[in-house]
Amino acid sequence: MELRQLEYFYAVCQELHFTRAAEKVGISQPSLSQQIRLLEHEVGTPLFDRIGKKTDLTEAGKLLLKYTSNIFHELEQAKISIDELNGLQRGTISIGTLLTVENYLIPPALLNFHSLYPAVKISVFGLRTGDIQKQLLENKLDLGIVFLPMEGNELETISLYTEEMAFAVPIGHPLENQDTLSLEVLQTTPSILLPEQYFVRQLINNACKDLGFIPEPVFEITTVQSLINMVIDRVGVTILPKPCLEYLNDPRIRIIPILNADLARDVGIIYRKDKYLSAATRIFINTLRDVSLNLNQSPTEDTV
Repeated sequence: MELRQLEYFYAVCQELHFTRAAEKVGISQPSLSQQIRLLEHEVGTPLFDRIGKKTDLTEAGKLLLKYTSNIFHELEQAKISIDELNGLQRGTISIGTLLTVENYLIPPALLNFHSLYPAVKISVFGLRTGDIQKQLLENKLDLGIVFLPMEGNELETISLYTEEMAFAVPIGHPLENQDTLSLEVLQTTPSILLPEQYFVRQLINNACKDLGFIPEPVFEITTVQSLINMVIDRVGVTILPKPCLEYLNDPRIRIIPILNADLARDVGIIYRKDKYLSAATRIFINTLRDVSLNLNQSPTEDTV
């Protein structure tokens, strides 16, 4: 069994189409089919079911795909380790983060890191918690920034700080001068909230449910800045993480703490346990921790 054959096999698994897989690996479709037949002859069983133009993995194919994925993952980790022998002169880091955290934690961390290691490329994606977890396990992300705890035996976690929620109320609103607001305000006051598939909204819904109601916002919007713009335009009030609102520092809104509601949650980093953390990734984790110390929260000991 040759590595090149496994590369061809892996390409067919990804495309489930021999012609597209052949284009992907840069050989002709007949040559690819021949290599797959040779591989099937070597393992002694078909790896694909070919019914007309449709291609599916057999049970044996699924089993081989599992081990092939691990082989290429380990090869990628080895390449990263070898690249580090040349120092932090190049490399990439891919990060998935909660949308609310993306607005205040990521920008200063990026600026601090880039000033020291400008050749390292960092890609940041604002995602939902489930998508972050899924893409970490699929090796599409190096790090995730989520609310903890996070379930999953394949994931390692590093706690950064505790985040509280707060109301954002427009200046001139009847509630502007309140020192605190209870969640019951959402029963009588128009609101704009994140959609229900977002973790922050789920926290709000669960807390409101304990009080005997479910919030019914005027609008549900997926971006923080759009939520804030709606508040500024006096469409309604919203609830967002307090550090996020403080980072925005918009004089047209007032931040008001929430009364008697346990909406504080830990924010932390997650990554695959079996993933090799490059030097660049480890340094960026420490950069995130340094930034979190300035959020007036309770920092934790560095575990990296």
